[in-house]
Amino acid sequence: MPLISICIPAYLNPGFLKRLLDSITAQNFRDFEVIVSDDTPGNELEMVCLDYQNQFPLQYVHNHTPLGSPANWNNAIRLATGKWIKLIHADDWLATKNALQVFADAAAAHPDAGFFFSGYRKYEGNSLLTSHIPGKKEENVLAHSPLNLIAGNFIGHPSVTLILNRKTVWYDEKIKWMVDVEYYLRELKSLKAVAIPEALINIGVHPGQVTQQSIRQPQIEIPEHLYLIQKSGISMLKNIRVYDHYWRLFRNLGFRKIADVQNHSGGYPIPEKLIRMWKWQSVFPLWLLRIGPVSKMLMMINYVINR
Repeated sequence: MPLISICIPAYLNPGFLKRLLDSITAQNFRDFEVIVSDDTPGNELEMVCLDYQNQFPLQYVHNHTPLGSPANWNNAIRLATGKWIKLIHADDWLATKNALQVFADAAAAHPDAGFFFSGYRKYEGNSLLTSHIPGKKEENVLAHSPLNLIAGNFIGHPSVTLILNRKTVWYDEKIKWMVDVEYYLRELKSLKAVAIPEALINIGVHPGQVTQQSIRQPQIEIPEHLYLIQKSGISMLKNIRVYDHYWRLFRNLGFRKIADVQNHSGGYPIPEKLIRMWKWQSVFPLWLLRIGPVSKMLMMINYVINR
């Protein structure tokens, strides 16, 4: 049984997969297995994987009926035999030759933890877009309330995580925009999180990604945010950071009538607390709501009177 199972959900783009597998081949740490779950109609990714069969233990699975995201993620995870799950999307890659060793060392140094996340760098092509290094601040925020992730996912992409393989917790296949945050919330109910203050993962950004296609799309964002409340409970809105997130979400979408929200609800019920929030927002012109300090003040007033 390997220590780490590297689970790779893949779809098209053989060049991306080759880049990732090259970064795995270069690792100093070798106690791992690799599982590739492939949604590609053809066999181009299988041909890439054949070139690495002698480099490390690699299991390739071709999904003749594409599973889609995140079902393809779960498919790779279900095949994992390691103690730890290292999910890495095929368009991401390990940033250094000792990246896996750092993850393994962190797990050994914190036997009471079951959830690790590292820093990352985001690239579009060869251009560095941004980077993030987590630390004790993020750990403390998570320890106080994992719900704070809804206000801002400072953990980031699933590729930066190393999570205990419990074979009981899966990504929710009903959603795709909030899927990582929703999964983290469930895992962090029982697992201690530790931040690794190094950029161990490079994140590839390109237009074909689900996240890039979902931004500011009310038919995606509204149902998923309503579903999240239904699943986690209306009490989550007691967290002022979460309340502010919902405030900014619907302000940024520019809805002025509750009917606009209902038309994009996906059939999920709209809590009365959110209805009161939107009615309060609709009293003020959008240009005023988009002035940061003014919007924040109005949100805080509404938060107090809407308890």
